[in-house]
Amino acid sequence: MTSTMTTPTAPPARAGRREWLGLAVLALPTLLLSLDVSVLYLAVPQLGRHLGADPTQQLWIMDIYSFVIAGFLVVMGTLGDRVGRRRLLLAGGAAFGVLSVVAAYSTSADMLIAARALLGVAGATLMPSTMALIRTMFPDRRQMGTALGIWFSCFMGGMTVGPLVGGVLLAHFWWGSVFLLGVPVMVLLLAVGPRLLPEHRDPSAGRLDLASAALALAAILPAVYGLKDIARDGVGASGMLTLLAGVAFGTAFVRRQRVLAGPMLDLTLFANRRFGVPVLVMVAAGVVMAGTSFMASQYLQQVLGLSPLVAGLWTVPQNVAMVISTNIAPVLARRFTAARVVPVGLLLAGAGVALLTRAAPAGGAAIIAAGMVVASFGIGLPMILLTEVVLGSVPAEKAGAAASIQETGGELGIALGVATLGSLGMAVHRSNLLDGVPAAFTAGLGAVAAVGGAIDRR
Repeated sequence: MTSTMTTPTAPPARAGRREWLGLAVLALPTLLLSLDVSVLYLAVPQLGRHLGADPTQQLWIMDIYSFVIAGFLVVMGTLGDRVGRRRLLLAGGAAFGVLSVVAAYSTSADMLIAARALLGVAGATLMPSTMALIRTMFPDRRQMGTALGIWFSCFMGGMTVGPLVGGVLLAHFWWGSVFLLGVPVMVLLLAVGPRLLPEHRDPSAGRLDLASAALALAAILPAVYGLKDIARDGVGASGMLTLLAGVAFGTAFVRRQRVLAGPMLDLTLFANRRFGVPVLVMVAAGVVMAGTSFMASQYLQQVLGLSPLVAGLWTVPQNVAMVISTNIAPVLARRFTAARVVPVGLLLAGAGVALLTRAAPAGGAAIIAAGMVVASFGIGLPMILLTEVVLGSVPAEKAGAAASIQETGGELGIALGVATLGSLGMAVHRSNLLDGVPAAFTAGLGAVAAVGGAIDRR
């Protein structure tokens, strides 16, 4: 009689006091990144007047930051796996602080656009590094879920308080003060980060392939720009050609990764269903939520005539709802399993989007707010749980690459959602505007609509 001996698997180590303090450090750049995006909304008119920025330059001041972040996420995520996540995070934080000062004291619109672009490069080092470090610091899945919920709460908190903080600063200081928020945050990160954050890298990773990095940038930057161009101006030759160029470079990037012995991006990650499926679900959710959020904001301002600040205040409840849901999602998953919580969250999000269709000019703001609260609460449940699955499905050494893929997918989902629903909304609006109008007046109404669009962009 023989017996089979099995070696029990040791449970993953649980995080202690140092790791939770380290999470507070990681929350700083996360809060800053979202704050840096939303705080600028109210500052554009003032900096436009002081720097003499025309409407096109104002659009680039707003958009270049997110363009560059999206383009560099994959590069920075894989670079962090090679040189060390903490090292890249601290280097990016130092650069972000210096460039924030440059942006604050810009003397021309072109100088500010360049500073915002470089801030995007620095910002791209922060998000994948923080997520990868969370994967390393919290190997226990329950603690990882809690940590991700806190991390995401900080991100949404920045989006919520950004316009409010911006309003206070602009009421008492000059437009450049909104950029200086990043300086004390990054100084604190550099002071305590080396003591509380562990260093981690992939020891088997080779050297960064510069050709792959160039192809990644050439794929993502045109794709995001093309989608946003379509969202802003409708389907046209410029947006479509730019988008197709991004797709072509993306195809070349994928082919190169398949033949390299040490690829910059390990495409075999997508063969793991626990990685690929959640990423695709989150991209699809990003498309729907970004598109509906964009249309809701347009409705509040263009249909109900609310100011940007008042319209922004109506969006605060939805951000709070998402913060709540992302923090309770791990608790619900422990009680009911993630396989049940995720579809329930998606159904709630669908119900919230359906509620938005009931909005009317009378009392429409309340309907919009209620619908977005339900949708945001619902989408927050699977967002954290699927992020936990993505990070937990790869070895710790690949956490940077996994985080960068997820973040890039989110950026593309947002851009695609705004482009798709924005273009659809514009087409429906034009159809209703011109329906039944004599042909002699069509050209005139088209010109009026174009002027209105130009005014809105200012």
